[in-house]
Amino acid sequence: MNEVKECLRNIEQTYKIFQQQQFTFIAALEHTREDAHDKIRPVASIGQVQAYMDHHCNNTTDRRILLMFLNICSELNKLCQKLEALHPGTSVTNNILEKCKLLVSPSNDLSTIRAKYPHDVVNHLSCDEAKNHYGGVVSLIPIVLDCMKAWVAHSEKLPRNFLHNVSDGNADSQKRTQQDVSAKASTPLGPHPATLTTATQTLVSYKDYSQEQNSKHGKKEHLNGTGRNTWKYLNGPWKPPGKHSF
Repeated sequence: MNEVKECLRNIEQTYKIFQQQQFTFIAALEHTREDAHDKIRPVASIGQVQAYMDHHCNNTTDRRILLMFLNICSELNKLCQKLEALHPGTSVTNNILEKCKLLVSPSNDLSTIRAKYPHDVVNHLSCDEAKNHYGGVVSLIPIVLDCMKAWVAHSEKLPRNFLHNVSDGNADSQKRTQQDVSAKASTPLGPHPATLTTATQTLVSYKDYSQEQNSKHGKKEHLNGTGRNTWKYLNGPWKPPGKHSF
């Protein structure tokens, strides 16, 4: 939870800098929409801003502020994933999280959303700009930040054992994984006889057969040689019959 809070604080700090440059942001959208010949429809999605920057942005100032907006949206999207992984959630926190995920989706229609008090981003626009062009896109980030703060507030009210059990589950899973790795590391190298491949079995059989044949051949020669030598020593050298015979 502390990591989530830290991420949320960092995004808020970046947004404060962006908020101070809202007029620059609107001017960049004006320039890119004009270049895209898209002055009629409102800026209604993150994907639309991305397309303006990629294809119709002609100066570094406009690119910088549009990229800053897109980076904040990207960080909010990543934070949604962290929130989802932190704990299974309740009906309240899950509804808040689903709203956040929908809002930061690149294709979601933002044209009808409006940030309300204490946010004053819409008030900095003219009536025409607020109603027909930029009211939704400037309201996106403050609304999502408010939702994420609400998610954190509700999560902190959950029982301690709720988050503790989730942490224990992750720890047990890591422990089992480490045990499996240790068990594999302690297993002697080389395939178990029961898991030998067909090619390996064939090679082993061939070696056994060769050793058996060599053994038989050597045994035969040994027996033959032993037979000759035994006859020689038991009977002595051959001598013709006669007086020299003993």
